[in-house]
Amino acid sequence: MTHGTQDPISRVPASRLRRANDAPVAHGEWVVYWMIAARRAGWNFGLERALEWARSLERPLVVLEPLRAGYEWASDRLHRFALDGMAQNARDFAGRGVAYWPYVEPRPGAGKGLLETLAARAALVVTDEFPCFFLPRMVAAAARKLRVPVEVVDSNGLVPLRATPGAFSTAFAFRRWLQQHLAGHLELFPEADPLRAVDLPDPPDLAPVLGARWPAAENALLAGDARSLAALPIDHAVLPVRTRGGNGEARVELEAFVAHKLARYGERRNHPDDEGSSGLSPYLHFGHLSAHEVFAAVTGAHGWTRARLAGRTDGKRGWYGVGPSAEEFLEQLVTWRELGYAYAWHRPDHDRYESLPDWARSTLEENARPDGRTYTLEELERAATHDTLWNAAQTELLLTGKLHNYMRMLWGKKILEWSPSPREALARTIHLNNKYALDGRDPNSYSGISWCLGRFDRPWGPRRPVFGTVRYMSSESTARKLDLADYLERFGPSRPEQIELFEPSPAKKSRHRARGEG
Repeated sequence: MTHGTQDPISRVPASRLRRANDAPVAHGEWVVYWMIAARRAGWNFGLERALEWARSLERPLVVLEPLRAGYEWASDRLHRFALDGMAQNARDFAGRGVAYWPYVEPRPGAGKGLLETLAARAALVVTDEFPCFFLPRMVAAAARKLRVPVEVVDSNGLVPLRATPGAFSTAFAFRRWLQQHLAGHLELFPEADPLRAVDLPDPPDLAPVLGARWPAAENALLAGDARSLAALPIDHAVLPVRTRGGNGEARVELEAFVAHKLARYGERRNHPDDEGSSGLSPYLHFGHLSAHEVFAAVTGAHGWTRARLAGRTDGKRGWYGVGPSAEEFLEQLVTWRELGYAYAWHRPDHDRYESLPDWARSTLEENARPDGRTYTLEELERAATHDTLWNAAQTELLLTGKLHNYMRMLWGKKILEWSPSPREALARTIHLNNKYALDGRDPNSYSGISWCLGRFDRPWGPRRPVFGTVRYMSSESTARKLDLADYLERFGPSRPEQIELFEPSPAKKSRHRARGEG
């Protein structure tokens, strides 16, 4: 093999790398990083690996970040958030020694041939691993077409997907496995700024190669011009929301969470009135933020080192050696998030009804109640049910693109209760979540949705209509447990008589008074 075509020595763990085809490294003009999931300029193993190849081959690096128009649920809301990230990346890559090309399809299919054109003059293509939505199919199709290697890099979580032994059935089992294996994966994190010492050949001028057919996204579109967004063939009825995307916004949110919310996260995260959740899930989903960076920020606030990890591996909580609230947050960031990613990696059918546990499908089908109260998908989408609290949750989703974590559980359970069949309930929940939620179309959101129908759970008694032994939730019990007055004021009905059911309990009134809130 000629000099420079061997795999470079890498600081990226081998378990995060895979070849999607068998093509040999070519004597091309550049290396391509096809940025499709880890859409950020730092804390990114994919970008690091592409830079390693470029240095080894002594070639410039081209970063291609495309945004398709024809994906399911494409809308102003989702496009705007992704475009915010592209605008941030344009700033972050400017003058850093690489060529960045943001491309936005003006119509479905217009981007066909773009990657092939770049790859035809490339040594190889590096891209991102993501075990969900249309991305696995897209990467596999590209790898079959291209005549250069396609190397896929996993930057999804603290544990490489390929390191997990299978699809775990419960969070307890996965947590116990993590406690046996996670420590070794905490030894090496991606670089915060892999571009800080780039020494590559001058980046190429891509305009003559791509500009005529696939022009770089205009500054007006990246800057948020409404007319530019309106010209795209996407769903304009799903409007952009106040939350903006991009790594800069993500870091602001992360810093605010660590400084002001983390200390009370364990106590208040389930109460919508407190807005105690981290708000990070959209940024994690779009790849604007790395789980490694979040972990480093949270543990860094506690002066944490790996020496604090508990020696036991019994699957119980409290293993990291940080405060209770930080432990609770890491349970969500690591155990639950990576449980969903591992499940999606090992089960490509994770979004299908057949992937639910046998016991759950059996009890749901045995206890279906076709003569019970049902709503159409349109009624659910409009938040037009008899249930004030559920309508508030759906309204939150419609208006903000977010759904409070505890409310999402109730939201999904009631869709099951009000649908003609459990199979239809799953399809409706996926549709509404993926259409409106910024963090939809993600392994973690599929975990939450399918949990409502029994995944990662166990049978619960007593047996009930519709649910059988799948865990039951009601709006009445939720209202008794949570502080909801402010939440209902923001997203619920305006007439007081409609929220009598959701008046705080005496205990919650006492907590409000103690905090000076009433």
